[in-house]
Order: sequence, then structure tokens, then C-alpha cells
Amino acid sequence: MNMENFLSILVFSPLLGIAILALIPKHKEDTIKLIGFLATLPAAVFALVAFFQYRAGSNLALLAEKVHWVQFGRFKDEFIYSVDYELGVDEFSLIMVVLTAVVASLAALASIHIKKEWKGYFMLFLLLEVGMLGVFTAQNLILFFIFFEITLVPMFFLIGKWGYFDKEKAAYSFLVYNGLGSAILLIVIMILFARTGTSNIEALKYFMNNEGELIAPISDAAKFGMLIALVVAFGVKLPIFPLHTWMLKVHVEAPPSIVMIHSGILLKIGAFGLIRFGMGIFPDQFEEIAGILAVLGVINLLYGAYLAFIQSDFKMVLAYSSISHMGIVLIGLGALNEAGIQGAIFQVVSHGLISALLFFLVGVIYERTHTTTINNLGGLAKGMPITAGFLLAGAMASLGLPGMSGFVSEFMAFMGLFKEMPVLAAVGTIGIIMTAVYLLRAVLGMTFGKAEREFAGITDLRAVEMIPVLTLMGLIVLIGVYPSLLSEPLQHTIKTIMQGIGG
Repeated sequence: MNMENFLSILVFSPLLGIAILALIPKHKEDTIKLIGFLATLPAAVFALVAFFQYRAGSNLALLAEKVHWVQFGRFKDEFIYSVDYELGVDEFSLIMVVLTAVVASLAALASIHIKKEWKGYFMLFLLLEVGMLGVFTAQNLILFFIFFEITLVPMFFLIGKWGYFDKEKAAYSFLVYNGLGSAILLIVIMILFARTGTSNIEALKYFMNNEGELIAPISDAAKFGMLIALVVAFGVKLPIFPLHTWMLKVHVEAPPSIVMIHSGILLKIGAFGLIRFGMGIFPDQFEEIAGILAVLGVINLLYGAYLAFIQSDFKMVLAYSSISHMGIVLIGLGALNEAGIQGAIFQVVSHGLISALLFFLVGVIYERTHTTTINNLGGLAKGMPITAGFLLAGAMASLGLPGMSGFVSEFMAFMGLFKEMPVLAAVGTIGIIMTAVYLLRAVLGMTFGKAEREFAGITDLRAVEMIPVLTLMGLIVLIGVYPSLLSEPLQHTIKTIMQGIGG
């Protein structure tokens, strides 16, 4: 934990893989795939080392890095506009770094199903991982924005080049929506930077909450406006209804290994931003809109669940399921109490693992059958019993079966909302019931439904494919039966948030 530049090495370690891949002839498929996977392992190892050393008592502050980077000049000879290279983690961001590193490694392993131009694919994949790790470790808004933008470029090409039939449309939809969200985020960052002279997150919390000496005053109305802008910017990413249509296209058209990353990690940047910047920098204003967020969460939950129920393509079922489950994050945040916020963060991690598992299995099924239509996969359990078993287990986790991570997150989020808005929470529980209905309808229809084709001779899960499945399933069950693995590290983060909002 005392290693100098530990976080920089963690964040930029995938670049070594890019450098090596640049030297490998593009026709050496096996070598490229091996290097692409191995290049994700250092970040996973470093992230796990940091997490377990923290659990053993090490201080996360020792990991902080700060280097003077860019100076823009002075204002009235008193204030210096500068941006530093600052990395660091708290308990919440460390958990997100671990989730990112683990899912990225498993998604790299899932990339064995990619059929063409493996060299370009893995170079973009590793660049995407750098951006994701940087987002969760950046300690100032401008550095956060740079890493955030780094994730957009490789995702655009990974969807548009390696996706399915309507891949170009999905890629441009992703770019337009996320680009607009980024533009709104940049406006907020520039206003804060101009008025305070800093983009450091902790310094901004002080300026916004304690009325520190500002270069120019910021009214309560301006603060409220900036918070609304942040909600829209991160609401596109989460996504919040009705800013969700682009996400459906990505889930359906992107290759499953990339959807593992997108659904498991990239959507969670929206929740991370709302918690870290919305709650952290504008706590008073966030308290004013908490009820609206809770209502939007229930809308997400019910809307996603209803439309998932009527889909005939399993990828669309999972896409709408993601919208529904992100509603639980909003419900937890809208409750604005310890139980709700903890439930929201648990849901971020839980859904990251569950969605990665389900989309990995979707990739396996599509690789064998070349379809994800529910009716065409009836009787899947006869030809792929192991795959069908894990698919059913993943669905159980997603609908919140006790003993799995989904139950813990949903229970805490709704417990928090029942304390504050019992009527709204009661309405929201309809979405939980519908989740069980649409998932069981889809999964049972695929595994034990009427067979429309012959599955004889289809290969079940291979040994290399069992690694992601067992890893993700193991983590889902571990968090479900031992939630203290996450709840104990999160206590300090939640306590800090509650102090900021006066809880």
C-alpha cells in the first residue's frame, strides 16, 4: 500500500498490453487473445491487493497521488487557476475499482468469441479499461472528465465495428447521447472551476458547503441549476427514463463481451457521479430533489419491468431489466437515509456482477445457436444443461432471491424508501414482483419451453468459459451470504454522505 505511484500503475497498467500488442503481427490470433487477457490481470491484482490490505487496516490516504500539472494563470494576482494530476480512492471508489478490474478481466476472457481483427479489438478494449479505472480514481473533476471521455472513443468503435447487424446505428446513438451528457457535464465543471479556481473534489465540497472564499459568488439558484445539469448528464449514463433509448440499442447490437463492460461498469458511472458529485458537492440541493429522484426510480423500475415482460428477444429482456434495476439505485438515493444509500451502492455492485454473468451466458448461447429469440431457444436445457442451470441461477440473483447479492441491495433500498415515503415504496414493490415474472417467463421459456429446434451435438460450457461463470456466480453468492464484505468498508463513506446532507 505504500508503493509510490501505486494508483497510477494500476490505472495505466493496460497500456503495457497495448504497447506489446502493437508489436504482434495481426494474424497471430492466439497470441493476441492471450496477451489481451493477460494485460488486464495486473490491474485486477493491484485492485484486490489494495482492497484486502485496506480490510487488514491499511489507510487508503496513503495511496493518494498529486503532481502539479497545468497552470492557467492568475486572477487579480490572488487566485491561481491550476489543475493537478490527482489520484486517490475512498472506500466506495475502491470497491468500484475492484469491480471494474475483475469484470474487465472476465470480459477479456469472454472475448474469445470475437471473430475478426483481434489486435485492434484488444487495443481498444485495454484503452477502455484505462478510462474506466481513471474515472473511479480521479480526484478532480477535470481529470475525471478526461478519463470519462477516454471511455467514449473505444466504446464507439467496439460497438460500431465488432457489433451485430445494426451496429453502426447503435454506435452513433451511444456517441450522440453520451456526447450530449458529456457537454452538459463539462459546462458544470467549467462554471465551478471559474468560480472557485479549483476542480479538486474535496475543495469543491468545502467551497459549496462552507462558503469558503470564492473568486465569484455562487447563488443557491445557480447551485440548484448545476445539480439539475449533473442529474441530466449522469442520468443519460445511468440511464434515467426517458434518457434510455440509446442503451437498448447498445445492449442488443454490441458484442456480449462489450455489453458485460457496458452494463456491468459503464452504466454505474452514472450512479457514481450522482453519489460522488451530486450528493457530495451539492448536498443541500440534492435533499430538495430527493423525492423527485425516488419517483423517477419507481418509474424506471415499473417501466423497465413492464416492457421486459413483453419482449421476445432475451437481450431486450436484459436491456429493459437493466433500466428497471437502475431504478432501485434511484430509489435508494431518493430515500436519503443510510439504509437507502447503502442499498443503492449495493445495487451498483450487485447489478454489475449479475448483468456481466447474464450477458456472458447470452454470448455463449448465441455462439452455439446464432439466436437469442426466446421461442427459438425452447428446450435449451436438453442440449446445454450446465448453461441453462447457470442462466436460471443468474435470473434468481437478478430477481432478488435471498442468499444472493440482488436480495441484499433491493431489501436495503426499499427499507430506506419505506422509512421516508411508504406509499411510493408500496407502489415500487409491484416492480419487484414483475421482475420475477418477466425473468422466469424468459428463462423458463428458453430452458424448459417447447423445443423448436434440435440441440443434439451443441457443446455446453467449455472449461475456459467456466472461469467467468464460476467467478461471477461465486461473488454474487458471497455478497449475498456475507454482505459485510461490502457494508463494513462502506460505513465511512455513507457516514460522510449523511453528515454532508445533515443526516
